[in-house]
Amino acid sequence: MKYDDATWHSGGAFPDDLPAEAGATHTGMFVAWALLSGLSGAIHIVDFPDDIPSLRDRSITPGAFLLASCDGKFTNEDLNDEGNAFAASYFGLEKGGYLADYEAALGSNLPTLYHVSDTWENYDRISPILDDRLMAWRRRS
Repeated sequence: MKYDDATWHSGGAFPDDLPAEAGATHTGMFVAWALLSGLSGAIHIVDFPDDIPSLRDRSITPGAFLLASCDGKFTNEDLNDEGNAFAASYFGLEKGGYLADYEAALGSNLPTLYHVSDTWENYDRISPILDDRLMAWRRRS
């Protein structure tokens, strides 16, 4: 199952003033958080064990990680069973709460959500919100 793909965001109403890579930032933030929170799928633990350390030591930004290590795609292979169950209920671009939280934390004063910078400073702003959402989801599950 594919949750998101950076190429889905670089056409249509995508801002002309941004590079296509900006379409990976919002998903990269979620994927980086999930992998750093113990929700990694086997592909990142067994097949590509150098992926998570590059996030942990912050040698690559979340959006750049999504593009380089996940080919710009966020799929069920990226997460373990618990991560997929959480992503299915929270990340959904149409009905999930992630984009609303992302906008409130990072995009309220920007022209579009694509203008959020792919930085660890922004990750540090959204990460505690994601931690809270996961804990609340666990209590309900």
